[in-house]
Amino acid sequence: MLQLFQQTSPTSGPAGLVQYTPLIVMAAIFYFLVFMPMKKRQKATQQMIASLKKGDEVITSGGIFGRITAIDEDRGTLVLQISDNTKIKVLRSGIAGPAADPEAVASSASKP
Repeated sequence: MLQLFQQTSPTSGPAGLVQYTPLIVMAAIFYFLVFMPMKKRQKATQQMIASLKKGDEVITSGGIFGRITAIDEDRGTLVLQISDNTKIKVLRSGIAGPAADPEAVASSASKP
């Protein structure tokens, strides 16, 4: 019985590559379904944040609507006027999107 096991040797060559093909295909599918859309979303968000200017109406990631009254480029902050006598300072990264389309901001914020 021991001689029978010793006589059979593992195969080498192309069979080893075929063994990893499903793993490579799954990695490619994962990349195209997860990483590419995530990169596109991040790029669009960064572009939107970079294009903010004084007077834009925005919504924060916390759900606060306001109008940009001042921008501090050095610190990366914005001053939002949320009512007549109320202003708050928020980070640029705390802006979720323009206030003109809150449904789109809510749907993009809920995506992982």
